[in-house]
Amino acid sequence: MLSRCAGGFGAVALAALARDRAFASSPEGELGAANHGTHFPATAEHVIFLYMDGGPSQVDTFDPKPMLDKYNGKNPGELFTVEPTQFNNNGNVLASPWKFKQYGQAGIPVSDLFPHVAECVDELAVVRSMVSEFPEHTFANYFLHTGSGLQGRPSMGAWVNYGLGSECQNLPGFVAINGGLIPPGGLDCFGSGFLPASYQGSLFKPSGTAVANIKRTEADAEQQIRKLDLVRQLDDRAVDGFGKHDSLESAIKNYELAYEMQMAVPELMSLADESEATRTMYGMDSKYKPTQIYAAECLLARRLVERGVRFVELTCPSVGGDRWDQHSNLKKGHENNARAVDQPIAALLKDLRQRGMLDKTLVVWAGEFGRTPFAQGANGRDHNPFGFTVWMAGGGVKPGTIYGATDEFGYKAIENRVEIHDLHATMLHLLGVDHTRSTFRFGGRDMRLTDVKGHVIHDIIA
Repeated sequence: MLSRCAGGFGAVALAALARDRAFASSPEGELGAANHGTHFPATAEHVIFLYMDGGPSQVDTFDPKPMLDKYNGKNPGELFTVEPTQFNNNGNVLASPWKFKQYGQAGIPVSDLFPHVAECVDELAVVRSMVSEFPEHTFANYFLHTGSGLQGRPSMGAWVNYGLGSECQNLPGFVAINGGLIPPGGLDCFGSGFLPASYQGSLFKPSGTAVANIKRTEADAEQQIRKLDLVRQLDDRAVDGFGKHDSLESAIKNYELAYEMQMAVPELMSLADESEATRTMYGMDSKYKPTQIYAAECLLARRLVERGVRFVELTCPSVGGDRWDQHSNLKKGHENNARAVDQPIAALLKDLRQRGMLDKTLVVWAGEFGRTPFAQGANGRDHNPFGFTVWMAGGGVKPGTIYGATDEFGYKAIENRVEIHDLHATMLHLLGVDHTRSTFRFGGRDMRLTDVKGHVIHDIIA
């Protein structure tokens, strides 16, 4: 009794201070369990993570390399040191099948794979010097999502909500939209790890009811309320008997949130207030089904952020072949994947901008690694963690920027090398969080998303 009362009084005092502008870093909304809020003024309030599952080729998208044309068909081992590859089936240097053009006032080169995104290059900060520590999908996915190549660590979406909380009280603070392809590594890419379970990602579909069982099965609302009251009484007895445990506390919070979602989700999924022009801009009427799916994902992401959801991740739709993982038939595979996402992504950026939301929404486009500048077999590319491209837009990012560089073949990062921990540190910084101070005590040490590494990339911050 003394323990619970003391904790209760302390929590009341902390809550009061957190609501007071004189003491709280983030006076608006509810803080996450970390109770630190922002450490300094934030430029971004929300994140939309466009996850390109499988690893797009940097030399075929945003990092043109004329040397590949010059030495096309040559033995790469005679030109540079070739590192061990995933499948040890190395072919000759492979020129890009697509042409590059410079776009926008910044003159940023983009390949013909992304004609719509090319129209938005003046919004982008293109980082060409990313590296990863893992060349295999599952470990690289965990690393990109959680800052660790091991299974079971909290996802960056969970970390963000743990530190900042969510502005939305009737939807989850971290939503992963399932376009049809769950990444290798599974749902642990969106998990909460050792953080409270209420911070794990909630999986939404971009169509229909979005989540299962969203409609009540009881005959009327009064009957459901009576049932929930009984569940609440049983939960209270469990807490009284067993004390406060994360599994109980999170289950109670999730029950409460589920009730709120019964009203919020149907309204979220109803597009009655979206104009025909908006739907067409995103590509929801496209003749290509994967484009329709990703268009619905991007439009749903905007609507989630509009309602205060803190972190939204989009996964790729199936294009009938492989994800961005073209070990063979590079041309057809990359074209199908780009066709699915290009128009919706550009529409998302334009829509956020015209609604005045892009400055407060950080959009991140990334795969878990890149691909080799030489062929796997005759017409594919193998995994390449030594140098690849990601881009960011909005949320305080310096627009129209190219940062870092790979070598003349696009193989390895040689200028302003950026690690995954640096990417995470920069994302948190834009959200107003010092990545070294957002920690959770676990296993005898203060854990954090960036482990013991991470440097903010100040040169891409406006």
